[in-house]
Amino acid sequence: MLSCSKVSKTYVTERGPMEAVNGIDLDLPAGGFTAVVGPSGSGKSSLLAMIGGLSRPTGGAVRIEGTDIWALPDDRLAHFRNGRIGFVFQFPSLLPTLRVVDNVALPALLARRCDSSSVYQRASELLDRLGVSQHLDAYPGEISAGEQRRAAIARALINAPALLLADEPTSDLDAATEGEIMEQFRELTRADAMTLLMVTHNLRLAEQADRIVHIAGGRLQA
Repeated sequence: MLSCSKVSKTYVTERGPMEAVNGIDLDLPAGGFTAVVGPSGSGKSSLLAMIGGLSRPTGGAVRIEGTDIWALPDDRLAHFRNGRIGFVFQFPSLLPTLRVVDNVALPALLARRCDSSSVYQRASELLDRLGVSQHLDAYPGEISAGEQRRAAIARALINAPALLLADEPTSDLDAATEGEIMEQFRELTRADAMTLLMVTHNLRLAEQADRIVHIAGGRLQA
Protein backbone atom coordinates (compact mmCIF):
# COMPACT_ATOMS: atom_id res chain seq x y z
CA MET A 1 0.00 0.00 0.00
CA LEU A 2 2.86 2.36 0.93
CA SER A 3 6.42 1.96 -0.30
CA CYS A 4 9.28 4.33 0.50
CA SER A 5 12.48 3.65 -1.42
CA LYS A 6 15.76 5.35 -0.39
CA VAL A 7 13.84 8.42 0.75
CA SER A 8 16.09 11.29 1.87
CA LYS A 9 15.63 14.90 2.92
CA THR A 10 18.39 17.50 3.21
CA TYR A 11 17.69 21.05 4.34
CA VAL A 12 19.92 23.95 3.34
CA THR A 13 20.82 26.08 6.36
CA GLU A 14 23.18 28.96 7.08
CA ARG A 15 25.55 26.45 8.66
CA GLY A 16 25.41 24.19 5.60
CA PRO A 17 23.29 21.20 4.57
CA MET A 18 21.42 19.35 7.31
CA GLU A 19 20.42 15.77 6.61
CA ALA A 20 17.06 15.09 8.27
CA VAL A 21 16.23 11.75 6.61
CA ASN A 22 18.84 9.44 5.12
CA GLY A 23 17.88 6.74 2.63
CA ILE A 24 14.86 5.24 4.36
CA ASP A 25 13.15 2.14 2.99
CA LEU A 26 9.70 1.43 4.43
CA ASP A 27 6.90 -0.80 3.16
CA LEU A 28 3.43 -1.00 4.71
CA PRO A 29 0.63 -3.35 3.63
CA ALA A 30 -2.94 -2.13 3.35
CA GLY A 31 -4.70 -1.85 6.68
CA GLY A 32 -3.14 -1.91 10.11
CA PHE A 33 -1.56 0.61 12.44
CA THR A 34 2.17 1.42 12.37
CA ALA A 35 3.95 3.76 14.77
CA VAL A 36 7.25 5.50 13.94
CA VAL A 37 9.05 6.28 17.18
CA GLY A 38 12.05 8.50 17.79
CA PRO A 39 13.30 11.47 19.79
CA SER A 40 12.83 15.09 18.77
CA GLY A 41 14.91 15.86 15.69
CA SER A 42 15.17 12.24 14.59
CA GLY A 43 13.45 12.85 11.25
CA LYS A 44 9.96 11.50 12.10
CA SER A 45 7.97 14.53 10.98
CA SER A 46 10.15 15.09 7.90
CA LEU A 47 9.49 11.51 6.83
CA LEU A 48 5.75 11.88 7.41
CA ALA A 49 5.65 15.11 5.38
CA MET A 50 7.32 13.40 2.41
CA ILE A 51 4.96 10.42 2.61
CA GLY A 52 2.01 12.81 2.76
CA GLY A 53 3.02 14.79 -0.31
CA LEU A 54 3.73 17.95 1.69
CA SER A 55 7.54 18.14 1.43
CA ARG A 56 9.46 16.98 -1.63
CA PRO A 57 12.21 14.43 -0.94
CA THR A 58 15.77 15.31 -1.86
CA GLY A 59 16.08 11.76 -3.13
CA GLY A 60 14.17 8.52 -3.39
CA ALA A 61 10.55 7.69 -4.18
CA VAL A 62 7.25 7.42 -2.29
CA ARG A 63 4.58 5.16 -3.78
CA ILE A 64 1.03 4.97 -2.46
CA GLU A 65 -1.25 2.34 -3.99
CA GLY A 66 1.35 2.03 -6.75
CA THR A 67 1.44 5.76 -7.58
CA ASP A 68 4.81 7.50 -7.41
CA ILE A 69 3.37 10.63 -5.83
CA TRP A 70 6.41 12.88 -6.33
CA ALA A 71 6.41 12.12 -10.07
CA LEU A 72 2.97 13.73 -10.37
CA PRO A 73 2.50 17.33 -11.54
CA ASP A 74 1.59 19.70 -8.70
CA ASP A 75 -2.12 19.82 -9.53
CA ARG A 76 -2.44 16.03 -9.71
CA LEU A 77 -0.44 15.63 -6.51
CA ALA A 78 -2.79 18.03 -4.73
CA HIS A 79 -5.80 16.09 -6.04
CA PHE A 80 -4.28 12.76 -4.98
CA ARG A 81 -3.32 14.08 -1.55
CA ASN A 82 -6.81 15.44 -0.89
CA GLY A 83 -8.54 12.26 -1.98
CA ARG A 84 -6.29 9.42 -0.79
CA ILE A 85 -4.43 10.79 2.27
CA GLY A 86 -5.85 12.07 5.54
CA PHE A 87 -3.85 14.14 8.02
CA VAL A 88 -4.14 14.56 11.78
CA PHE A 89 -1.53 17.07 12.91
CA GLN A 90 -0.08 17.83 16.34
CA PHE A 91 -2.69 20.57 16.79
CA PRO A 92 -6.24 20.45 15.36
CA SER A 93 -5.79 23.59 13.18
CA LEU A 94 -9.52 24.03 12.69
CA LEU A 95 -10.51 27.28 10.98
CA PRO A 96 -11.90 29.46 13.78
CA THR A 97 -14.43 31.31 11.62
CA LEU A 98 -16.12 28.12 10.38
CA ARG A 99 -18.49 25.90 12.31
CA VAL A 100 -17.26 22.45 13.29
CA VAL A 101 -19.33 20.77 10.58
CA ASP A 102 -18.01 23.22 7.98
CA ASN A 103 -14.42 22.45 8.97
CA VAL A 104 -15.07 18.74 8.51
CA ALA A 105 -16.85 19.19 5.18
CA LEU A 106 -14.29 21.56 3.65
CA PRO A 107 -11.88 19.01 2.05
CA ALA A 108 -14.78 17.22 0.37
CA LEU A 109 -16.31 20.47 -0.85
CA LEU A 110 -12.97 21.40 -2.39
CA ALA A 111 -12.72 17.99 -4.06
CA ARG A 112 -16.14 18.55 -5.73
CA ARG A 113 -16.78 14.82 -6.05
CA CYS A 114 -20.38 14.98 -4.85
CA ASP A 115 -23.06 17.52 -4.02
CA SER A 116 -22.85 19.61 -0.87
CA SER A 117 -25.84 17.96 0.81
CA SER A 118 -24.12 14.55 0.57
CA VAL A 119 -20.90 16.07 1.90
CA TYR A 120 -22.64 17.57 4.93
CA GLN A 121 -24.50 14.33 5.58
CA ARG A 122 -21.19 12.43 5.69
CA ALA A 123 -19.61 15.15 7.86
CA SER A 124 -22.49 14.85 10.33
CA GLU A 125 -22.22 11.04 10.35
CA LEU A 126 -18.47 11.19 11.04
CA LEU A 127 -18.91 13.66 13.87
CA ASP A 128 -21.61 11.43 15.35
CA ARG A 129 -19.34 8.40 15.04
CA LEU A 130 -16.59 10.29 16.87
CA GLY A 131 -18.92 11.55 19.59
CA VAL A 132 -19.09 15.23 18.60
CA SER A 133 -22.54 15.35 17.00
CA GLN A 134 -23.81 17.79 19.64
CA HIS A 135 -21.34 20.42 18.39
CA LEU A 136 -22.13 20.51 14.66
CA ASP A 137 -22.96 24.21 14.71
CA ALA A 138 -20.41 25.26 17.33
CA TYR A 139 -17.21 27.12 16.48
CA PRO A 140 -13.85 25.56 17.38
CA GLY A 141 -13.25 28.03 20.21
CA GLU A 142 -16.47 26.89 21.87
CA ILE A 143 -15.49 23.23 22.32
CA SER A 144 -12.81 21.40 24.31
CA ALA A 145 -9.37 20.38 23.05
CA GLY A 146 -10.43 16.74 22.90
CA GLU A 147 -13.55 17.60 20.92
CA GLN A 148 -11.46 19.70 18.54
CA ARG A 149 -9.17 16.71 18.02
CA ARG A 150 -12.13 14.46 17.23
CA ALA A 151 -13.39 17.03 14.74
CA ALA A 152 -9.93 17.11 13.14
CA ILE A 153 -10.03 13.32 12.79
CA ALA A 154 -13.47 13.56 11.17
CA ARG A 155 -12.05 16.15 8.75
CA ALA A 156 -9.19 13.78 7.89
CA LEU A 157 -11.70 11.01 7.12
CA ILE A 158 -14.19 13.01 5.06
CA ASN A 159 -12.79 11.84 1.70
CA ALA A 160 -12.42 8.20 2.85
CA PRO A 161 -8.61 8.15 2.50
CA ALA A 162 -6.64 4.96 2.06
CA LEU A 163 -3.84 6.29 4.26
CA LEU A 164 -4.21 8.27 7.49
CA LEU A 165 -1.10 10.09 8.76
CA ALA A 166 -0.94 11.28 12.36
CA ASP A 167 1.84 13.49 13.76
CA GLU A 168 1.95 13.46 17.59
CA PRO A 169 -1.88 13.47 17.53
CA THR A 170 -2.44 13.44 21.30
CA SER A 171 0.42 15.62 22.57
CA ASP A 172 -1.83 18.34 24.05
CA LEU A 173 -4.50 16.07 25.56
CA ASP A 174 -5.04 14.70 29.06
CA ALA A 175 -4.51 10.97 29.67
CA ALA A 176 -8.21 10.03 29.57
CA THR A 177 -8.87 11.87 26.29
CA GLU A 178 -5.65 10.52 24.84
CA GLY A 179 -6.84 6.99 25.53
CA GLU A 180 -10.18 7.65 23.86
CA ILE A 181 -8.49 9.07 20.74
CA MET A 182 -6.15 6.08 20.47
CA GLU A 183 -9.07 3.68 20.77
CA GLN A 184 -10.83 5.55 17.97
CA PHE A 185 -7.72 5.21 15.81
CA ARG A 186 -7.66 1.44 16.38
CA GLU A 187 -11.36 1.19 15.60
CA LEU A 188 -10.88 3.11 12.35
CA THR A 189 -8.24 0.71 11.09
CA ARG A 190 -10.43 -2.27 11.98
CA ALA A 191 -13.71 -0.93 10.62
CA ASP A 192 -12.51 0.89 7.50
CA ALA A 193 -9.50 -1.26 6.48
CA MET A 194 -7.50 1.95 6.48
CA THR A 195 -3.73 2.17 6.89
CA LEU A 196 -2.68 4.35 9.83
CA LEU A 197 0.87 5.68 10.20
CA MET A 198 1.56 7.65 13.38
CA VAL A 199 4.78 9.35 14.47
CA THR A 200 5.36 9.88 18.16
CA HIS A 201 8.08 10.07 20.79
CA ASN A 202 5.74 8.36 23.27
CA LEU A 203 6.58 4.66 23.55
CA ARG A 204 3.45 4.01 25.61
CA LEU A 205 1.27 5.19 22.73
CA ALA A 206 3.36 3.36 20.15
CA GLU A 207 2.84 0.07 21.96
CA GLN A 208 -0.81 0.22 20.94
CA ALA A 209 0.15 -0.06 17.26
CA ASP A 210 0.40 -3.32 15.31
CA ARG A 211 3.99 -2.51 14.39
CA ILE A 212 6.64 -0.15 15.77
CA VAL A 213 9.43 1.33 13.64
CA HIS A 214 12.29 3.17 15.35
CA ILE A 215 14.10 6.13 13.78
CA ALA A 216 17.19 7.99 14.96
CA GLY A 217 19.49 10.36 13.14
CA GLY A 218 17.33 10.16 10.04
CA ARG A 219 17.75 6.38 9.72
CA LEU A 220 15.51 3.47 10.58
CA GLN A 221 16.94 1.30 13.33
CA ALA A 222 17.02 -2.49 13.15
